[in-house]
Amino acid sequence: MSDRDALTARVDALEMRATEQERTIEDLNATILSQWKEIESLNRQIARLGAQIQEIEAHAPAGEPEPPPPHY
Repeated sequence: MSDRDALTARVDALEMRATEQERTIEDLNATILSQWKEIESLNRQIARLGAQIQEIEAHAPAGEPEPPPPHY
């Protein structure tokens, strides 16, 4: 194998490696974007639930706490 063939083989190997790394980066980026969307959705859901709890607490009677069930 001549030096030129060896160099060509090394360049080909590097190009394949770079292509695989680009594909991996794209896959990771897609995964991160998907997870970020899920996190944003969950944060909105938590905010809505927090608002609902505050509204329920604001409209709840301020009397005595509910007694425990009889099986206690």
